[in-house]
Amino acid sequence: MPLLPESLIDPLWVEFAALIEAERRPEFDPAHPWGCHRRRIPDRLVFEHVLAALVHGSGYERIATPGCSDRTIRRRLAQWAAAGVGEQVLRAALAGYDQMIGLDLDDLSADGAITKAPCGGEGAGCNPVDRGKQGTKRSVVCDGAGIPLHLISARANDHDSPLLKPTLIGIYDMIGPLPERPCLHLDRGYDSGKTRDLLERLGFDAQIATKGRPAPIQVGKRWPVERTHSWMNGYGKLRRFTDRRKIIVEFYLNLAAALTVIRRLINRARSRYRWTTRPTTRRLR
Repeated sequence: MPLLPESLIDPLWVEFAALIEAERRPEFDPAHPWGCHRRRIPDRLVFEHVLAALVHGSGYERIATPGCSDRTIRRRLAQWAAAGVGEQVLRAALAGYDQMIGLDLDDLSADGAITKAPCGGEGAGCNPVDRGKQGTKRSVVCDGAGIPLHLISARANDHDSPLLKPTLIGIYDMIGPLPERPCLHLDRGYDSGKTRDLLERLGFDAQIATKGRPAPIQVGKRWPVERTHSWMNGYGKLRRFTDRRKIIVEFYLNLAAALTVIRRLINRARSRYRWTTRPTTRRLR
């Protein structure tokens, strides 16, 4: 069984390949004067191993094959992360979704989610809900349908409220300007005067759950971001980060978010458009 359906991998690879074209090194040259020029491992092969690491969460030594070693995966992954390819892929996926379906930017929701980081690292900290073990947090802002617009990583012991500003500011870089006075839905962890002042300066209307009141009464339109966290927790790498560098962590976060956007785009476009390679939900007999 494939890691992901081809309908997800192929469009992602087309954008990915276009972005890393400038980062590629020269191909094999049989006339190399030293006679020691090794053949370069194809980017597509390394890309598939990176997807395997994202989906399963396995170590690179476990997913390495005779044609692609774990050191090649780590080296190529570091190059792509340093070039900001993950963020650019997510930006391209959001542009395609907005063009074909349309982003619901009138009602946004944001929240953080804590996951494990047993190896520690730059973006890891003491997890307050896991007996102080090492963990990491991702802060995500979504549109009204749960499409991730921007996300950042932080330590597990960082409070959600200070992460809200960089999370919201990054939206403008990903999709451009927002409608006038969009409404942002938040849980009670953001219920403070500092957060309300921040949202007022940024031009957001706020619907924040109040501390001391039962949550189901004031759920509002905050549930899409919770569903988005559930979608992203389906990737093993995001549930248990073993990479110690923050830039690699954020690369995987953006890659998983891009896959989430592409999956939602295909699911919603299937009933609106027709194309020859349109995925079908019917079983072949």
